[in-house]
Amino acid sequence: MAKGVRTQAMRALDAKKVAYTVHTFDDSIRDAQQVAQTLGLPPEQVFKTLVLLREDDLLGRPFLLMVPANCEVDLRLVARELDLKGVRMASHMQAEKLTGLKVGGISALALLQKPFPVYLDRSAQAFEEILVSGGQRGVDLQLRVADLLQVTGAQWLNATQ
Repeated sequence: MAKGVRTQAMRALDAKKVAYTVHTFDDSIRDAQQVAQTLGLPPEQVFKTLVLLREDDLLGRPFLLMVPANCEVDLRLVARELDLKGVRMASHMQAEKLTGLKVGGISALALLQKPFPVYLDRSAQAFEEILVSGGQRGVDLQLRVADLLQVTGAQWLNATQ
């Protein structure tokens, strides 16, 4: 990332006067566990943002789910928690088309102007601050969980086991 360049996610946080720390890494890294390892942070504190689709929704309305780097999403649990028939992960191509962001840079903070419901795995309650994508590959933002919830309107969800 060029010095002084601000992502949409950073501009959104700046506009709301939310404090955050920028972490940069090689933009060829797209896996959240590798991001955690590169930054020397516990993988359970580095969250990836996933795009999920409702199985029974003919309109195909996607939603965003933030989960720890070292966890797999339990799709049945998510569907049960949201009282849906079923959910599935969007393919990389679908996720990029729906969000306008590249996989590895998908961020709820960069998509505030789009109508995505946002959910945050309850495991984030164990931390005061977590890292999430900054809306561009190679950029993560560290911020308070309370601020992330407030800015994105995210709701708590049990999504991993």
